[in-house]
Order: sequence, then C-alpha cells, then structure tokens
Amino acid sequence: MSGEAKRDPVFQERLDPYYDELKWLYMELYHDEHAFSYFLDMLYRCYAERPATLKRWDKKRMDAGTWYKTNRMLGMLMYVNAFAGTIKGVRSHLDYIQETGVNYLHLMPLLESPEGKSDGGYAVSNFRKVDPKLGTMKDLYGLATECHKHNISLCLDFVMNHTSENHEWAVKARQGDEDARNRYFFFDDWTIPEQYEATVPEVFPTTAPGNFTWNEEAKKVVLTTFYPYQWDLNYRNPTVFNDMTENMLFLCNHGVDIVRLDAVPYIWKELGTNCRNLPQVHTLVRLMHMAADIVCPGTLLLGEVVMEPSKVVPYFGTLEKPECQMLYNVTTMASTWHTVATHNVKLLNHQLESVFALPKETTFLNYLRCHDDIGWGLDYDFLAEDHFYQIPHKKFLNDYFTGKFPGSRSRGELYNDDPRLGDARLCGTTASLCGMESAETEEELQTAVNLDLMLHAFLLTQSGIPVLYAGDEIAQLNDNHYHEDPLKKEDSRYLHRGNFDWEAETRKTDPSTPQGMVYGRLRTLISIRQREPLFDGDGDVWSVPTGNEHVLGIGRYKEQKLIALFNFSDHEETITLEEQGKYIDLLEGTAVSLHQIVLQPYQFLWAKEV
Repeated sequence: MSGEAKRDPVFQERLDPYYDELKWLYMELYHDEHAFSYFLDMLYRCYAERPATLKRWDKKRMDAGTWYKTNRMLGMLMYVNAFAGTIKGVRSHLDYIQETGVNYLHLMPLLESPEGKSDGGYAVSNFRKVDPKLGTMKDLYGLATECHKHNISLCLDFVMNHTSENHEWAVKARQGDEDARNRYFFFDDWTIPEQYEATVPEVFPTTAPGNFTWNEEAKKVVLTTFYPYQWDLNYRNPTVFNDMTENMLFLCNHGVDIVRLDAVPYIWKELGTNCRNLPQVHTLVRLMHMAADIVCPGTLLLGEVVMEPSKVVPYFGTLEKPECQMLYNVTTMASTWHTVATHNVKLLNHQLESVFALPKETTFLNYLRCHDDIGWGLDYDFLAEDHFYQIPHKKFLNDYFTGKFPGSRSRGELYNDDPRLGDARLCGTTASLCGMESAETEEELQTAVNLDLMLHAFLLTQSGIPVLYAGDEIAQLNDNHYHEDPLKKEDSRYLHRGNFDWEAETRKTDPSTPQGMVYGRLRTLISIRQREPLFDGDGDVWSVPTGNEHVLGIGRYKEQKLIALFNFSDHEETITLEEQGKYIDLLEGTAVSLHQIVLQPYQFLWAKEV
C-alpha cells in the first residue's frame, strides 16, 4: 500500500479493522501479494476520489445506523427510458416519486450496452459510461445529489458476472490479446466445455441453449452462461476482481447508494460443479462488502439471488462477517401469485413462517413483480402433500394467468416456454394479472381493483422494504405494442416494461377511474405504514392461524399489536379469532371485533390493538 494511503487517518481507521480478514480472504483465493497490494492502492484511490458531498452523505448514513430497516422505506423500480426518457427526465419527476412516498429509487441498468444485444442493459460494454440516449455520468451524479437532498437513496444494477462482447476487454480478447483473454473463459475446442455442460444447468434452454458459444473471430469457444453476446468474466483472475470492484466503487462515487449485485451466484466457475453458489462466491461478496465499508460506508449491497430460500439466506453472511445487507424475497413473490390462482393460503403461510423465523437482522426486498418474469420456483415437496405436482401445477398456473383457465380474468403471457419440459415463466403487469385489462363491467373492474389493493396491502405488511414497479401504483396495464417492435417482440418481458403512462397519471386523483381507485387507496396504505411503528423492521412478526384455507393471517408487534387478514378468495369468507382486547380498523378508524370477521372477496383488514 502506498505511503500516501498510510498517512490518511480516516482511510487507515476504516482499513485497520478489516485488514487481516481482507488479506486472508484475498490471498486464500489468489495467492498473489502484488495483486493484493494493487487492490489496497485501488481502494485508497477510490476513497481519495470520492466527492466531499458523498463523504458527508456517508457520515449521515453511518450516524443513522440501520436506516434501511425502518417502516418509512418504500422502493420504486423503473427503467429510465420507460419512465421519463432520460436521467434528467427522472430528475424532473422527483416530485411525483416523493409524493407517492418513495425514498428508495432503483434505476434499471443504464450503462452503455449495444442496441439489439443488450438484454435490457445487462450486457454492459462500458462500466464507466451511461448509455448516451439516457444521459451522462454527470447527469447520474446530478440525479443522485438531488435525490439525497430529498432523502431518497439511489440503487443501480452492477452487472458483475459478464460483459458485453463489445466491451473493450472482449474486443481485445477476440483480437488475440492474452491478458484480455485471461479475463474470460476461452477454450481451443469443445472438450472442456462439454465437461462443464455435463454438470451446469442451462439458464435459458429455449432462447439461449447451452453455456458456451463458438467465436469465429477468435477461433475459440467462450463461456456465455446467459446469452451468446454476454461473456462470463473469470474471477479466478485477480485482475478481474480488482478492476470490477473498482468499477463498482466508481458508480458509488457517482452517488449510487445501493449496489444490486446482478447474477451474483454465478460468478465463480469450477469444473465438475453446477457453477452456482460456490464457497468462493461468498468470499468475493464479503471482500466487496469490506471494500464498500472502507471507501463509501454509506453504501449497501443488494444481492440478486433468485433461488430457493436455502440458497438465498447464506448471502446475508453472518453478524460478524456480513455479505449483502439486503436480498430479494423471490419465493414469497412466486407463492403469492400461486395463492391468487389457487385461492389457498397454505403454501404461502408455510413459506412466510420460514421467513418470519429468520433473525431480525435480515432484510428482504419484497415485491409483487419486477422487470423480469415470474418463475414458479415453489416448494413442490410441500405442495405434493396436497397432490399438487410440479409439471401439471405449473401448467395450471400459466393457464390461469394467461386467461386460458375457465373463469380467469387474468391476462399475462408466457416467457421462455419449454413444451419439452412442460415449463414456462409468466409476464404481465400487476393490474393486468389481477383482471383489470379484461374487465367488461363495473363489478369485474371493482373485483380486480380489490385484488390489486389486497396484494399491495399484503406487500406492505411484510417486514423489509416493499418495492413498487413504476406504473403499478396507477394500475398500468400490459403494453401489447411490444409485439410490433422487431427488437422486443421475441422477449415477452416487454409486456410489462411499457412506457409510463403520464396521461393516465393525471387521473390518479379521480376516484371514478382505475388509476384513482388504486393510487388513492394505495397512497393511504403507504401513509399508514410509514407512520405506524408496528410496521418497523425490528418488530415481531408471526403467522396468525385463521382456520380458513382462503384467509391469510399475519401478526405484528412493536409497541402495539397488529392483526392483518387477507381474503384470497373470490367469495365472502367468515373467520373467528381468539384475540383479546380492543381493535380499530386502521383504514376506517372504527372499532372492529376479531371474534367473528366477515371478509368480502379479496378484502383485507389491518386491525390495530388499542
């Protein structure tokens, strides 16, 4: 480490508690003193380059402690171009974002990536440059600065598993540069790739089968786990880890507060394994966590681990050696939509009990839908007890949400349909999946609105950070125009990635419109959540038995008790609880008895003990 770094007392004060662990983990992976010395100098360089305004922001965040666990947190996920055209456009709409109650803004990938081969921005060709159509790095810093003035945190994806084939490293690698080739996985023939294929699952078996691609220019086989134009980085090479960590810190130094580590389980490859969730992945994430704590301690890591809970939870790390501060609650999301289709809460209740049993230090991001599809990663062993079996049940779910099942008003589309395996995922906006798009009568519309609001109330009841997909708050419907776009028509995820409807947004205060029905009521729910301490992340939460397979019950406690009930049935349901004490309906402000409760179709109740 340079002498200049050693003379900086703040940097040294942050580095010292981590130094031994940093060196141990780094050397365990790479056995390279020179690379480790470079890594430390890189950390100091990033620290020295961090703007003074962001260093003050770091102090504010550090003084606030676990600020991201409070009941005031509400996220919104958006594509910049779909929401407002450009980064400056998003900045011009911060009043709307703040009015909605949002203080955690997640911008989908916005770095430079080649049109037509971008995978929605997940094929990055330059980690230091914003897509020119969206703006500049200066614009990003300006947005972050304005967000911080309003106490809004900014989240950005960091695509760390791979680069675009157009990235300068990949270009040099194709041209024969050995140092560049060592940043990827190149093979002279298919011998070793075929050995990998024997144990490594395919991510997209129908749209991008296999894990390797022949590159004609290089006359080599290259590892491409996701799409042929996304080349996997070789994290066995310390230069890759050093440079990618610096790229991450570069984004942090432009105001990014929460770094979403994209596809993080895939980043370490080992022949003879499935190349998922290997121990070295956790070492790398821990190193990145410490790097952020040293350079930009106001920064959090969000892990994108879209897998079953047993694979997800380890990415929190431990209390002594944390990895990601936040993870996605993907299983609850999928189980929620299963419950919508079956009207049976047994699986969802079972899954939530596992979540409620986790230590309070864990923080999940909860959501009804995101930019991606809904995958049916359910607990099929548990479902089999009630004779729900994987292949026929997935078919039922997909038939239900595409409107093929008798009586279903849902309107979604399949994604990555694989008839050979009887498997497919699902796309659609929340409003369309709830039936608003197909509603032909006022009664059908009101039923769909009630379902939409009940699901959002359930989202807001969970511990963690609730995240809205921009447009859901105004009941935005599917964008079927994507079928006419040659660059999008092959990817049904664009069904729910349509442009934000600003004309519809003007109707959000009119309660006679779908926009007004949803936005006004949702805004009320958000306000209640943000003012009531019993929704705080460090409160107690548990499952409440309802004795009714259609009604989900959740209890919360912090200073006062909350009993939340959700009727997932399209029929009236009556339940009886053995709760003592007096309760009020948080929405209506009126007294309510929990001894016998009648819930209308898709009705919910937030009952607070007084």
